[in-house]
Amino acid sequence: MAGKFECYKDKAGEFRFRLKAGNGNTILSSEGYKSKSSCTNGIESVRKNSQDPDRFVKTVTDSGKFRFSLLAKNSQPIGASQNYASESGRNNGIKSVAKNAPDAVVVELS
Repeated sequence: MAGKFECYKDKAGEFRFRLKAGNGNTILSSEGYKSKSSCTNGIESVRKNSQDPDRFVKTVTDSGKFRFSLLAKNSQPIGASQNYASESGRNNGIKSVAKNAPDAVVVELS
């Protein structure tokens, strides 16, 4: 099964997306956007920027968990990962975003 972007409106009324891998796991989540069109632009930015390894910023939380963020060309964050228990898990998450994002379908959730 291929990856997919889910576009939805959160409880605060903002639009968000999440990228899910073929196995259904969320691999990247967005910030909140005021408009649906801005959310769609964010998805397109993920498609493009996920193909450049230099756009991924790897971090470690205070509790020792591993995370990554994906940055746009202007260095603004587009999306962030979940926490991973290991560095290799985080690195696999980055590979999964790069693999799934370019061809992922967009599903509108109500």
